[in-house]
Amino acid sequence: MIAMTPLIHSTAVIHPNAELHPTVQVGAYAVIGEQVKVGPGTTIGHHVILEGWTEIGARNQIYPGAVIGLAPQDLKYQGAVSYVKIGDDNIIREYVTINRATYAEEETRVGDGNLLMAYVHVGHNCVIGDKTVIANGVALAGHVTIESMARISGILGIHQFVHIGQLAMVGGMTRVERDVPPFMLVEGNPSRVRSLNSVGLKRAGFSIEDLSLLKKAFRILYRSNDRLETRLEQLELLPKNPHLQHLKQFIRLSCTSQRRGLIPGKQRSAKDET
Repeated sequence: MIAMTPLIHSTAVIHPNAELHPTVQVGAYAVIGEQVKVGPGTTIGHHVILEGWTEIGARNQIYPGAVIGLAPQDLKYQGAVSYVKIGDDNIIREYVTINRATYAEEETRVGDGNLLMAYVHVGHNCVIGDKTVIANGVALAGHVTIESMARISGILGIHQFVHIGQLAMVGGMTRVERDVPPFMLVEGNPSRVRSLNSVGLKRAGFSIEDLSLLKKAFRILYRSNDRLETRLEQLELLPKNPHLQHLKQFIRLSCTSQRRGLIPGKQRSAKDET
């Protein structure tokens, strides 16, 4: 039985079987369902809805109107027990929606330290890493994966099964229908890899040596007319580096039949040659 405390508003509707840490704050008219679990120090704003098999960690800030844990928007869903699992220290702004996974025992997962701005939609079976920033009005279709520290600008859609790599940057209103490689800046409709995300890498503490090596990798990948396999072979000639290794592995996986393939680079023009 949930005891009403000064931290829980008297108008909140909380199922007696819900598991809330005693330090959780709940605002007016929030609704929390039977299977929900919420960890210490989390703040739940007014008119928030938490339903389904939803697990939320510590010190999260959930702003008014957010709806988390409802059934997936997927016609294949047949009422299975599936999950939303959210880590610690996330900021989930107004009217964010996060849906459960489609099939039994599957999950939609959000890691730690993320900022999801207002009106973000996270579809079924999505996986979001740590310390990402997803700006206003971004819609993630089902099975999207966003690696840690990526930055997604506002008012755009991400196609189902797309992967966005670590520390990638996606510009506002970009059409994202294929995979975005780690460390790259993607923008446009149709979307193109425009450059290395140098500013983001510097802010993340990448060394001068790391930046220099990734710039060489960028030129090999996106300033050459060679076949992709030839470009990947050229990458193998560069010095060993964990960031470069991650980039190579991401690209190879993106070219498999289970993935949607890579967003191409910017087409070179006569001006680029001068």
